[in-house]
Amino acid sequence: MAILVTGGAGYIGSHMVWTLLDAGEQVVVLDRLSTGFRWAVAPEARFYLGDVADTELLKTIFIENDIEAIIHFAGSAVVPASVADPLSYYDNNSGKTRALMSAAVSAGIRHFVFSSTAAVYGPQPSSAPVKESASLNPENPYGQSKLMTEFMLRDAAAAYDFNYVALRYFNVAGADPLGRAGQSTSGATHLIKVACEAALGRRDSVSVYGLDYPTHDGTGVRDYIHVSDLAEAHLRALQHLRRERGSLVANCGYGAGYSVLDVLNMVTRLHGQAFKIHMAPRRPGDSASVVADATLANRVLGWTPRYDSLETIVRSALDWELSLMSRDGEDLQGLHRVLAASF
Repeated sequence: MAILVTGGAGYIGSHMVWTLLDAGEQVVVLDRLSTGFRWAVAPEARFYLGDVADTELLKTIFIENDIEAIIHFAGSAVVPASVADPLSYYDNNSGKTRALMSAAVSAGIRHFVFSSTAAVYGPQPSSAPVKESASLNPENPYGQSKLMTEFMLRDAAAAYDFNYVALRYFNVAGADPLGRAGQSTSGATHLIKVACEAALGRRDSVSVYGLDYPTHDGTGVRDYIHVSDLAEAHLRALQHLRRERGSLVANCGYGAGYSVLDVLNMVTRLHGQAFKIHMAPRRPGDSASVVADATLANRVLGWTPRYDSLETIVRSALDWELSLMSRDGEDLQGLHRVLAASF
């Protein structure tokens, strides 16, 4: 039997594929390549190009591969874009996930692991770690669309022979320690990705929004989780469902945070060269500190992070950026050879 990874050509999905293969699983990937890359999919995985709401394609995938479970990453995840075009986010994140769930239930696929987000909580009134019992008050269509999917999963599990784990994760960063995958999307907005690009001259500067928060250096504090630890949490979630231990919603984070300046200073220290930083006012809706309470994932899923240090996260991200620059150089050389051969 095989595991279907939707969005498996994207940042987190590509790491999930490698984690499953390392664990001896058969893996099938479905991705429309809107933000992902075909080259990012491990060659041992079977790949289908298409949309998660294409019911005929899903039937084909289910029949050809004997799918046991779905790990669902496909979706849109840029908060400002969700504000500018909310209906597309409700369509892509909620509506298409409903279609995928419906196809899974009809095919008798019982296990579903969902990529949710800490954005379902909204701004936090204090700096205390956020528990799963915190109020759900997303401030933007992105968070709302993910929360709507959580509600659909809850109701489906109550009505059908179906179970799920929804993992609410915080600030995902870093890259595969073996260099097989990383964040490759152009124009990404994640701070560590942006800072690494700036350090390597691929961006002009990094903006810091707010210097007057009640934190140790005045900048916002966030809980950064290494993408490989996150992939491992999804594997543990799959194993949890296989053992018939019930549906679950759990946070994924380290329970400790780093400020914006902590991140920028670490990038500078590891890279050895300063880059331009632009100081800007606070953005509306940003909290001073957002840190996960991941006790539930630790206790119920048996999840223990392996890469939980800022230095490890940043070093792997820098290494990946360097590999992307090398890849871009090789692609440019290949283009020059093709052009030269045509004359």
